[in-house]
Amino acid sequence: MKTKEHWLAVTERLDGIGDWLAPLGLRLLLAWEFWESGIEKYRGENWFADIQNNFPFPFNLAPPDLSWAMATWFELGGAIALLLGFGTRFFAFTLLVLTMVATASVHWPMSWESLRDLAMGYVITDHGFGNFKLPLLFAAMLLPLIFRGAGRLSLDNLFAHAFDTRVRHGYVDARAWSLGLLILGVPLSLLMPMFGIALVVAGVALGLASAFLFA
Repeated sequence: MKTKEHWLAVTERLDGIGDWLAPLGLRLLLAWEFWESGIEKYRGENWFADIQNNFPFPFNLAPPDLSWAMATWFELGGAIALLLGFGTRFFAFTLLVLTMVATASVHWPMSWESLRDLAMGYVITDHGFGNFKLPLLFAAMLLPLIFRGAGRLSLDNLFAHAFDTRVRHGYVDARAWSLGLLILGVPLSLLMPMFGIALVVAGVALGLASAFLFA
C-alpha cells in the first residue's frame, strides 16, 4: 500500500509540474527552429518557383511570391506566438500544415512502393530516398500543443484565467474523436492524400452521427 501511495505522490507531482514545463520545452525549441527558418527566408532569395509544381493542392495554385511570403510570415509569426504561448493551438496547427507542405514538396521521396522504401527516407541527409525525419519530428512536437495547449506558463493560460475560459473537464466522446480525426486528417491529406482524406471523411461522418444521435 505504501508503494502505491509513494508512486501516486511522485506521478501526481510530475503531472502537476508537467503542465508548466513540458509544453514550454516544446514551444521554446519549435519557436527557435521556425524563427530560424523564417529569418532565412526573409533575408534570402525566393526559390519556391523551382518547386512550385511539387506543392500539394491547393498550394500549387498560388503564385511563388505569395507562397514565399506566406511561409515566411507564418514561420516568423508562429515562432513568436509559440514563444509567448499566445494563440498556441491555432499557430501550432498552421505550422503543422506548413510542415506538411514542406515535407510533400521537398523532403518526401519522389516515389515509393512499400513501407520499407518509405522508411529509407527517415533520415536527416537525403540519399535519394527523401529526408523527412526532421519535419516529422517537428510535426510530432506540434501535435501536443494543438491537443493540449500551451501549458500554464503562457499568455493563453493568463487570458483563460482573466476571461474565465479555462478548460475544466476534458471530454473523450464521439465529437472529440471527430475533431481529432479532422485535425490529423487535414494536414496528412497534403502528404498522403488517400489516408488523410479517409481520416477527414471518418471525422465528418463521426461528427454528423454524434450530432444526429445527441440532437
